[in-house]
Amino acid sequence: MKQKVAVLMLFALATALFTTPAFTQTTGTVKGVCKDLEGKPITGAVVQLTSQETGRKYEIKTNNNGEYFSLGISPGKYTVALLKDGKELFHYGNVPVGLDEVTIDFDLKKEQAQGAQQQGVSPEQQKKIQEQQEKAAKETNTVKALNEKLAAATQASTAGDYETAIKVLTEATQTDATRDLLWFKLADAYRASAPKQTDLAERTKRLETAISDYQKAIDLKQKAMEAAPKTQDANKQLAAYYNNLGDAYARAGKGEEATKALSQAAQLDPPNAAMYYFNLGAVLTNVGKVDDAIAAFDKAIAADPNRADAYYFKGVNLMGKATLKGDKMVAPDGTSEAFNKYLELQPTGQFAEPAKQMLASIGATVETSFGKKKSSKK
Repeated sequence: MKQKVAVLMLFALATALFTTPAFTQTTGTVKGVCKDLEGKPITGAVVQLTSQETGRKYEIKTNNNGEYFSLGISPGKYTVALLKDGKELFHYGNVPVGLDEVTIDFDLKKEQAQGAQQQGVSPEQQKKIQEQQEKAAKETNTVKALNEKLAAATQASTAGDYETAIKVLTEATQTDATRDLLWFKLADAYRASAPKQTDLAERTKRLETAISDYQKAIDLKQKAMEAAPKTQDANKQLAAYYNNLGDAYARAGKGEEATKALSQAAQLDPPNAAMYYFNLGAVLTNVGKVDDAIAAFDKAIAADPNRADAYYFKGVNLMGKATLKGDKMVAPDGTSEAFNKYLELQPTGQFAEPAKQMLASIGATVETSFGKKKSSKK
């Protein structure tokens, strides 16, 4: 009997020796909920824990409820930061993590209120600050959405799909009717689509819509410029609005309105005045106002003496005033000089041959270095 008891005791001792020991817990657990300034969950964010002793980092993503949870965090003091799209929204310093579960919530609305109290900001002031921040956040989202529509419309216009561009930009103006650029781009789409219309009434309607939308863009831009310091860039943008408005007026057969718009563009943007005056000259040429067209081309030349096509079309308009004396065509003074200047600047240009033909028709010769016959040496 004693022997059996001894055997049992030995078995129990052996069993105790081979029992797997329980491991002691050496890490902690961190969890929490993240909310934005409106109290809504911050999804897809990253909670970053950085050890102040070792620099080791742990990163935990928030779920659709703004929650995060992580095991295996080594004990110590941490800087705990909330990041969204790589940008820090808030952080805590000297956060102790032990072997127990630690809850670290991020409530940006609450933290903002506490920060305001520490700085002596009243509840009314705090409310105003929060409203401003909410307004700024809303503006950011609106601008992002509108930029996406602008990009889609630009892609459609580039491909010649003006109907899609008009549809997308109309939606954009319905989202926010205070953006001058949206009305300008919508007007561009209507203006570009007009020549494609086989129905005259529809073509006219689209040009009238373009004119109306350009005017909206101009009014909004001028209002914005009145509220802020005027800059050359702002003037240049407004000049572009007037330039395209002038083209729409010209296509609609409204020469006087086109003249006013293009003249305004030249006044707003002197560095590009040559282009606007040239466009004005083209409009006046098309409506048969020869003297006014010549004056416009002279202004283009004065703004840019090297603008070759301005000399050519000045010559063309001067030829329109030529008279016949017997069987000889007599052109006004300055005609041959205009064509020759074009040939000097663009000897092989688009209008080189027509310029030479014009000169020949009035009995003038090419007087530039191009085209002259070299004298033979004897």
